Amino acid sequence: MALSSTFCNFNTTQTLRQNIVVSCFPQFHLSHKHKNVKGHQIKRRELILKSGELATIGALFNLSGKKPAYLGVQNNPPSLALCPLTKNCISTSEDVTNLNHYAPPWNYNPEGRKDRVSREEAIEELIDVIETTIPPENFTPRIVDRTEDYLRVEYQSPILGFVDDVEFWFPQDKDSIVEYRSAARVGNFDFDVNRRRIKALRLELQKRGWASQDSMTS
Repeated sequence: MALSSTFCNFNTTQTLRQNIVVSCFPQFHLSHKHKNVKGHQIKRRELILKSGELATIGALFNLSGKKPAYLGVQNNPPSLALCPLTKNCISTSEDVTNLNHYAPPWNYNPEGRKDRVSREEAIEELIDVIETTIPPENFTPRIVDRTEDYLRVEYQSPILGFVDDVEFWFPQDKDSIVEYRSAARVGNFDFDVNRRRIKALRLELQKRGWASQDSMTS
C-alpha cells in the first residue's frame, strides 16, 4: 500500500524586500512494518498519515494548516495519537523502541518531591511554564483547549505562521503521570523543533519538582 508524505521547499530571493516562496508536494513511498510496532499502531498511524496529508494539501495557501481531526484522547486504547511517519512529531504513546518518535511521560509527583501537588495544581504549574518559557525558534504558544485532564496548545512560528499542536494528558488512572504529544501540522521534518520545545518545558518543570518517568529524556 502506498502512503504519501509531504515535503516543503523554501526558496528565498533578495530584492528590495525578501520574498519567501513555499511549495509543498506529496512524495510517495511504500509503507512497511517495523519489528517492534504492533499491528494496531500501524493501522492508527496510516489513518493519521492520510489525515495529515489531506490537511497539508488544504493548507497550501494557509500555512497555519487545519487542526487534525485525530487530536485529543483516543478511545481504543485510551491514549494520545501516534505520530505519522514524518520526522516532525514526538508522542509518549509511541513504542519505546521508536527512537524517532518516542518521548517518555512526565511525573509531577516523583519520588523525593516533598510538596506534592494535585492534578489541578500540576496543570496550573504546566500552564505557567508554557506561558513563561521561551520556546525554540520563538514560536508563540496559545492555549486553545482545556479540560480537567487535558490541555492543547497551538505554537505558531513568527514568520510564516506554521502551527504545531502540543497536547498534554493527565490520565486519571495513572497517578501523577503526564502524557504528551507535540507535532507540526505541515511538512516532513522540523529540525527537532518539537523535541527541543518539549525539552525546554521539561527542564523548567524539573525546577518545580517534576521528572521524566524513565531514564530516557526528550
